[in-house]
Amino acid sequence: MDQIQILFLLIYLLTILLSATEIVPLSVGAMIGALLTVLFGLLYNVFEYGEAVSFIDFRLLGLLLGVMIVVEVARRSGLFRFGALYAVKLSRGNPGRLFVFICVVSAIVSLFLSDPMAMLLIAAAMATITKLLRYDPVPYFISAMMMINLGGTSTLIGSVANMIIGVEAGISFTEFISYLAIGEIALWVITILILYMLFKSRLGEKKELPEYNPWESIEDKKIFYRSILILALLVGLFLTLENLGVGPEAVALGCAILALALSSFDPAEIFKKLDWETVFFIAGFMVVVRGLESTQILTEISTQLFQTLGGSTLAASMTTLWFSGLTSAIVSNMAVALTFTPMISGVFGTNPALWSALVLGSNLGGATTPLSGTVAIMAIGALKREGLTLSFGEFTKVGIIMSVVQLGFASIYLIVRFNLWM
Repeated sequence: MDQIQILFLLIYLLTILLSATEIVPLSVGAMIGALLTVLFGLLYNVFEYGEAVSFIDFRLLGLLLGVMIVVEVARRSGLFRFGALYAVKLSRGNPGRLFVFICVVSAIVSLFLSDPMAMLLIAAAMATITKLLRYDPVPYFISAMMMINLGGTSTLIGSVANMIIGVEAGISFTEFISYLAIGEIALWVITILILYMLFKSRLGEKKELPEYNPWESIEDKKIFYRSILILALLVGLFLTLENLGVGPEAVALGCAILALALSSFDPAEIFKKLDWETVFFIAGFMVVVRGLESTQILTEISTQLFQTLGGSTLAASMTTLWFSGLTSAIVSNMAVALTFTPMISGVFGTNPALWSALVLGSNLGGATTPLSGTVAIMAIGALKREGLTLSFGEFTKVGIIMSVVQLGFASIYLIVRFNLWM
């Protein structure tokens, strides 16, 4: 390892440190790293200015922004809150059924919404219901957070980490589903069963639900139905991408324009609500990782690691799954995805087992401790607003159990799904 490689590695580690400790906002930490990368890259002739500009994958940013706009329009139409309230109504006051419905709805909502936005919506619905029924909100909040973190693992738009991996690996929407959908459904069932066993004694007793009509939460049914149509169109076009001859970013941006045109919402207000923090974090961190990649250090590390593992796809998949999962418990899974993608593509190319391992690991590790990610922090904040305090130890106990179980099942699933024992 030469001096330039060490310098760029230190810049990368500084960016990770700033992101993990939140000394500065996430996006600012990434942009500081990007500035240092470009500055020293040009100074030491590691790359030219034109190359530095190309480090940012505008296809990924287009996909991200397009999906954000469609989802924000759908959120404002009341679609996701309607789904949550309707699921609660179907529970008929049965705490066990209510618990399962909240878990399932949380996971489904996170298929389309960013995890923080999904947490905000589900938290608002749960706070109302648990207060009316006088249930202990802690098991419902923690379980919803676990399911939001898990939900969307099998779809290209299910999480930002998935979008990063999908664009880099060239995995289509349908391929994502074919590789991971069965595993995710099984993980939903396993996770709900374990969470139910952990919290069964705290769910409360059966009570009569107050009379309410979920449709009353819908202010404009015309926009509500249009939002459903646009979401269905988005998913439908993603499923047929191979026949369209365009990338997923084109579909996402096209549906975003349609959503803005067919709704009566002020576009300026829609744009204000987009998660710009995530957009700038990804752009900045891309520059840091691509700059590090330009020094060839990532290729050297991944090649040496693969040789150490004896060239075994099984060993490489398990290492990727567990290392990315454990790392995601400390560092943003977006950073984990951005770091691992060039390492995997450089050595393994389009090997679906490795990419699936990275998807599962980067998603499943994000709910291990209260510091693992934004969703965990938001769930604890929502409980505080209800006058309740959740200890670090209580949360971490559940988080570690669920992460180990989920990663353990994911290991078995990968071996069976991709015949890795052969």
